[in-house]
Amino acid sequence: MSRQEAREQYLEAQKLGQKEYKNCILQGKYPYLQVLDEILFDPMVAGRVNLGLLEIPTEQIVGTKSAGRVEAFAANFMPLLPEKSEFATKWITLCEAHLSAEGIRDPIRCYEYLGRFYVQEGNKRVSVLKSYGAATIPAYVTRLVPVWTDDPQVRAYYEFLDTYRMTGLYRVYFTRPGSFSKLQAALGFERDHVWTEEDRRRFLSGFTYFRDAFRKLGGDALPVTAADALVVWLKVYPFDQLRTSTPAELQKTLGSVWADVQVLGETDPIAVNTAPVETEEDKGLLGRLVSAMFPAHLTVAFINQLDPETSPWTRAHLQGARVMQEALGNQVTTLIYNNVGIEEQAEHAMEEAVKAGAQVLFTTTAPLISACRKIAVRYPNVRVLNCSVSMPYTGVRTYYSRIYEGKFISGAIAGAMSKNDVLGFVGSYPIFGVPAGINAFALGAQLTNPRARVKLLWSCVPGDPMEELARQGIECISTLDITSPDQFQGKRGVCQLQADGQVRLLASPYWNWGAFYIRLVRSILNGGWEVLNSDKGCQQAVNYWWGMDSDVVGIKLSPDLPEGIRVLAEILRKGLADGSISPFHREIRSQDGTLRNDGARWLTPEEILHMDWLCDTVDGSIPAFDELLARSQGMVRLQGVYRDQIPADKEGVLL
Repeated sequence: MSRQEAREQYLEAQKLGQKEYKNCILQGKYPYLQVLDEILFDPMVAGRVNLGLLEIPTEQIVGTKSAGRVEAFAANFMPLLPEKSEFATKWITLCEAHLSAEGIRDPIRCYEYLGRFYVQEGNKRVSVLKSYGAATIPAYVTRLVPVWTDDPQVRAYYEFLDTYRMTGLYRVYFTRPGSFSKLQAALGFERDHVWTEEDRRRFLSGFTYFRDAFRKLGGDALPVTAADALVVWLKVYPFDQLRTSTPAELQKTLGSVWADVQVLGETDPIAVNTAPVETEEDKGLLGRLVSAMFPAHLTVAFINQLDPETSPWTRAHLQGARVMQEALGNQVTTLIYNNVGIEEQAEHAMEEAVKAGAQVLFTTTAPLISACRKIAVRYPNVRVLNCSVSMPYTGVRTYYSRIYEGKFISGAIAGAMSKNDVLGFVGSYPIFGVPAGINAFALGAQLTNPRARVKLLWSCVPGDPMEELARQGIECISTLDITSPDQFQGKRGVCQLQADGQVRLLASPYWNWGAFYIRLVRSILNGGWEVLNSDKGCQQAVNYWWGMDSDVVGIKLSPDLPEGIRVLAEILRKGLADGSISPFHREIRSQDGTLRNDGARWLTPEEILHMDWLCDTVDGSIPAFDELLARSQGMVRLQGVYRDQIPADKEGVLL
């Protein structure tokens, strides 16, 4: 190759450097290479590790070790100095070597810190190879391990160290905890599987194309990595499709989940909606315009994982569907699909519903979320909902109820009715919303008995919690709630154990799914669906989390409850419904002594929903994942307050 070709390459690279320099200046960014010595000090380094000779990705080479010659390069490593300079002459000579049969053979030397590389020797070699789009470059690497802190970047890096130990790849870098175990599961590997050379080749053969699609869709401008985006994509599509898709097909499939990729970088990826959009004032101009264009009829399908003959939860949702149908009449047509399983059967049932004309799909259990995501991608104009909480998927909206409001009232009743200062509470699962219910019960009990403490046991771990609480002499106990207003209470809700062994029923919070379905479907008919997030450039995922103000949560009182306590319960119910009362608008300390609220502020819905702590008047703890019964682990893996810390299971739903 001629020196003239190398010279022309320098001039092209120089143009790219000048463009990058100008863009950085306009955006208020530093226009030259990052200098490791200027951003890192010895107290920040926990240790140094000599990794030897590696092939490192050029895209992760971001700077230089020291400040010498730093102004010769723009931030993208492209040259800035004039063609007649000594620097340019050496650059062109290296370029000639690269274009010749000999090539650039000498590895560079660099330091790696937080997954990025800083060149000690070989800046011009990096510049030449980057100008040709080289994917990797040989390098002698010294890793600088940062001192552990709670900084999200440092925490992500320490997780990367475990990832690197198993993959040997720098390209597999995540910003979100738990992502690597999800990748392992999606690839069909056990969570501790160490990749072979064949595994690496197989992965890179698909990931390279995926990264190109990620960049074409604007991924480099997001605060997430291509590996983060891949995990989102793998929740819908199989890995082998990466290697069989054309670039256009791959870009299209990534585009179908792109909103979920964007949400990863949002501070608040999920919008918690606490009340229905129903009135003209609620909807605003956009909603009123949409209402005028919206059809007057909807076909609504209910997809149930279990059979109503054996599942009270399914029966409650079907009762809600019937109530909705009766209330809305000829505005809706209802389709019912029962006992559909969680994967292929569920997808098939939803496909059948869409073919039958369904415009809205309600799936009534959390394990159906995976099938929901696949259907939402295939049918973006169908409104898909899943009965769960805190799922960061823009194509599937989730819905649940603020049952903690009922727990607050039942706590006040228990505190007033108990003959001693210790109450019992049987928790269901350590999932989103349950700690809020436990805490609300404890705070309600303190309204009527300031000395009240709550003994917490769980039904999701081995043992009989009711029997154990009774053995400890605890008479007033809060157990699981009833799932509909008309369900027989049995021993659910708050009950009082009598001296003769009989159980006196006091009250039970309940879920009113009929009220929820009426209000949400009516909101859809009126254009309320489109109003949410209409003012945001990046759409959030939506979680409907309604309560007593929407009649979605209620409390069933025993007929023989003392009149004074009945009046108190009604006062609390009205206060919760009109927003004048909140269980958490007071001074609260958690078990470790942390002040969670000084009493001067109202906790946000997000703070309440994501509580993972217990009040200091609760005796007991949130069980760890490995303490749970096997049948309980699936629900906690999906909805657990610590779900991001649970390694993914290759046989389970990939969240």
